[in-house]
Amino acid sequence: MARSFQIKLKSLSPVVWIGSLAILLVLIAALESCSGSGSSMQTAGTGSINVSITDPPSCKFPNGDFQHVYVTIRSVQAHTSATADDNSPGWQELAPQLNSQPMQIDLFAAGPNACLLTMLGSNTALPTGTYQQIRLLLVPNDGGGGPVPASNACGDQGFNCAILQDGSVHELQLSSQANTGLKIPPGQIEGGPITVAAGQDVDLNIDFNACASIIQEGNGNFRLKPVLTAGQVSTNNTGISGQVVDATTMQPISGGTVLIALEQLEGSQTDVIFMQTAADSGGNFNFCPLPTAATFDVVVVAINGAGLAYNATVAVGVLGGTNMGAIPLTPETGATPGPATLQGFVTATNASAAATIDVSVSALQTVTLPGGANLAVTIPVESNSTSNISVDSNTDCPATAPANTNCAEYALIEPASNPSVGVFASGKISYSAPASGDVLYSVGANAFVPLGGGAADCSPPSITTSLDTNGNPLKVNPGATVTPQELDFRNCS
Repeated sequence: MARSFQIKLKSLSPVVWIGSLAILLVLIAALESCSGSGSSMQTAGTGSINVSITDPPSCKFPNGDFQHVYVTIRSVQAHTSATADDNSPGWQELAPQLNSQPMQIDLFAAGPNACLLTMLGSNTALPTGTYQQIRLLLVPNDGGGGPVPASNACGDQGFNCAILQDGSVHELQLSSQANTGLKIPPGQIEGGPITVAAGQDVDLNIDFNACASIIQEGNGNFRLKPVLTAGQVSTNNTGISGQVVDATTMQPISGGTVLIALEQLEGSQTDVIFMQTAADSGGNFNFCPLPTAATFDVVVVAINGAGLAYNATVAVGVLGGTNMGAIPLTPETGATPGPATLQGFVTATNASAAATIDVSVSALQTVTLPGGANLAVTIPVESNSTSNISVDSNTDCPATAPANTNCAEYALIEPASNPSVGVFASGKISYSAPASGDVLYSVGANAFVPLGGGAADCSPPSITTSLDTNGNPLKVNPGATVTPQELDFRNCS
């Protein structure tokens, strides 16, 4: 609440006057120290920030089962401390307009080449500082007693929902963090913390990866496990674009799906997906806006309308603002061309009891770069894969599963060939032919607390295997299914 003070001093003695002035200064200091969450009180100057949101939808029908995914955002906040928790003072509103007018957003509304999904709002009096955490607050599905949007596309399924290709509407069950804030910690802010200087105008974009954020339970319910990244972007929406073509015909790949992932190093030798999209019918794609001065590895996979799979193609070290031109994908050959399927089980225990966790499973291949260094890249999964799973039942567990465990099965549909590799240099990319020999994969899984806002679970929270159930290297063949070694999570909550 804004407060004003008026003290008449002209008739006071010098001693009383000085005392009154001291009291006034103490009151002003107290007010400044008590400014709470969302305060925009100026201390050392202000700048301004504009907040946008994107989601290049790679699992929108016909590449997946979803037609629409709606979330309703009531606040976007930032904090200068990397360790601030939900209740820490000092969270600043980045788009205060949302407090009175929440926005319901269809994360799948934009086309594959659109730069922005929508503008969330702005704050023209943001205190200067280096902001290390960002969080989104959603309107709870019961309305929560606060402002709600004038219209609601979710009907009686709350204010956050998924609409499948058959038209059915499903509530997205939210974690408690939907109310206290879906966090984007420092490690998920591309380019590091966001610095706002006095008089500076900053453009911030948040990528809400809906395809990686939705977990379907065995009973058909859907849970939100938010996967969010953010970064300061250029005002001209510069991105990375290109056209995926068949290396034989140099024409767009007809029918089927073409998926493109932007990836960056996590650790020293493994690439993880930063953003993912699907190409349009002409093979074109455009990732934008992107954080300024960022470098990415680009990974492309495809299956055409006849079921013919193509090798993965990896371009390393691509700068933001690059038009990659034509990216040639080599069709797989052999007597039974077609993708391979890696199908296996994940289990979860807590001491001697079964545990319930959410798990994201991914497939990796290792490529050799010029100079001999190896790099493990995440290969995007094709449609009809099951990579986000809920481990919540002990029915149909394999005989090898630990006692008193829950389990769930995943299936990753992937190229049955080695990747083609290119390195971006001097504005050009030259691609090698796919390597001959065995096609080897690794499978990695990350465990999360159900409805925990993306909080990691189990110890350790990540497991990777490069072996099959017989203890041999995880080798795939076209059109065939291979079973990776079981992924057993322990010490889960």
